Amino acid sequence: MAESSKEELIQLIKRVGAYLTLKMSNLLSISLRNLDSRSVGALAGLALAVVFTWRLFRSPGARQRRQPKRQAPTTSSSGDNTQLNATAMPTGVCSPLEDLGAQNVVDEFFQPVKPTLGQIVRQKLSEGRKVTCRILGVILEESSPEELQAKQATVKSSVLEVLLEITKFCDLYLMERVLDEDSEKKVILALENAGVFTSGGLVKDKVLFCSTENGRTSFVRQLEPDWHIDTNPEITSQLARFIKYQLHISPVRTERTASNVFSSPSLEQFFGCV
Repeated sequence: MAESSKEELIQLIKRVGAYLTLKMSNLLSISLRNLDSRSVGALAGLALAVVFTWRLFRSPGARQRRQPKRQAPTTSSSGDNTQLNATAMPTGVCSPLEDLGAQNVVDEFFQPVKPTLGQIVRQKLSEGRKVTCRILGVILEESSPEELQAKQATVKSSVLEVLLEITKFCDLYLMERVLDEDSEKKVILALENAGVFTSGGLVKDKVLFCSTENGRTSFVRQLEPDWHIDTNPEITSQLARFIKYQLHISPVRTERTASNVFSSPSLEQFFGCV
């Protein structure tokens, strides 16, 4: 390789190295939980390979066109030649346009990586492995046992994707207070028709029913989950001392009752799906 090409490559490595350091710092501060070391290393290596390839295999004709044409020296153009020599780029030094081209290539590979729904769920739940969740008002369109008794149960279409994602890595238990056995059958049938049991993460034995609100509280205390999701503020308040994290679902914004209790209008909105 010619001496000038080596010098150009060294200068490019220095500029790209400094730029990658800045981009990596920004990337890691945003997406450290979503990318492992192999992913970051692969992106960095790919970006470097593309930059070097782009730099070394540019068209020679384009480089020649950027070089000013040499003029035969004449007595009348001595002043012009002096000005031309003062403004010409030194050999081996890249122009600002070349630097910008390299920067743009690196930028394309270091755009913020959008996390998947599974990554968001794990991050939001702080890697919790066991979750208990009320059914009415969270999973179903119906919000009370009386409403469930009067008509068929309907699973919210907007919550289904989140629910299935939770079952992939969490031990999920669903629970509800019902007024009769017919209501229990309606809930099981609605969940079955929605495909909740086909993912393998949730089985019918983990859908629990009780006749009182205190019964649901007792279920949660016995299971000792990392997270409990409920719509009843009294239950949320009672469990705050015993459960690591809770999510209170309420369409009306409420005051935070404890540092370990979060709130959201819906389960899907808590995970940014709406």
